[in-house]
Amino acid sequence: MTAPVMGDARFFRQTGPHSAAVIAEAAGATVATGNPDQVLSGVAPLQTATAGDLSFLDNRRYADTLAASAAGAVLVHPTLLDRVPPGCVALVTDAPYLGWARATALFHPRSEIEPGIHPSAIIAPSARIDPDAEIGPLVVIGANVDIGAGCQIAAGVVIGAHCVLGAGCRIGAQSTISHAILGKRVVTYPGVRIGQDGFGFAPGPTGMVSVPQLGLVRIGDDVEIGANTTIDRGSAQDTVIGAGTRIDNLVQIGHNVRIGQHCVIVAQVGISGSAVLEDFVVIGGQAGVAGHLTIGRKTRIGAQAGVISDLPAGKDYVGSPAQAVKTFFRQIALLKRWAEPGARPPNQTRAD
Repeated sequence: MTAPVMGDARFFRQTGPHSAAVIAEAAGATVATGNPDQVLSGVAPLQTATAGDLSFLDNRRYADTLAASAAGAVLVHPTLLDRVPPGCVALVTDAPYLGWARATALFHPRSEIEPGIHPSAIIAPSARIDPDAEIGPLVVIGANVDIGAGCQIAAGVVIGAHCVLGAGCRIGAQSTISHAILGKRVVTYPGVRIGQDGFGFAPGPTGMVSVPQLGLVRIGDDVEIGANTTIDRGSAQDTVIGAGTRIDNLVQIGHNVRIGQHCVIVAQVGISGSAVLEDFVVIGGQAGVAGHLTIGRKTRIGAQAGVISDLPAGKDYVGSPAQAVKTFFRQIALLKRWAEPGARPPNQTRAD
């Protein structure tokens, strides 16, 4: 069976071929061994790469795979330089995976913008759309919307009145945006919902009374938001997403949440209203954060954790309720010992 090809030309824009020297410059690497003028036409994993491909290694566990690879060039950490096979150009960098991301983008840049407005789009007369923006079919844009240069608005998107999109934003198909100010180069994948009412209500004698949600959503530059994620607008203050943050698919962010810069939030996370995440926080899949909490800078929260209290900066937490990693695994080890046949917890005697 023929190995699958990365970057099928039917779906992905391609450039090249590129010399090893050009690739090294794009990747932030240096040519350590081999011919810097060697030409490469694509990217591929070590297992399937050929002499015309660039590959990479970022994990010492796969050093043997590197040694057996037929790749024409490889991005590699200096400590693994001796495992690069003869004839393969070694591009050395302290961050091979980052270099791989940059080099792959060199070969496969994002699709180009095709400026213009599709005839089926419905645009309010007061909307301001930069002539370099691309507005796809069946898009609806409300009054006084401001769309910057180089934006790409895909099919079926609805943008409510007075929203602002900075230059270079890419809004995925069937997304909806209201009550929102977006910075530059914000990316939303299909089905994202931004700016809808938050979950706020007061119990009354005859039932629930919805509380007006009077805040906005403010999203910083270079934020990416995964498919079908929802970000509620604020109630009394704005919901804020800091610059450079990455949000996966199917994430729920409640009203008034404030997320710092360069955070990573994995799929199916739920963040309740008025929670605060400081910069560089990482939250694993399906974790939940209760409302009105503060998660300190660079704290990491494991998958399916339940956070019910403030967490200090720079720590790792797992479990539900979330606990420091060492504490959690000590408890697990203790429970395993108690579960052994004949074991009993401290201060407890046998019934016999």
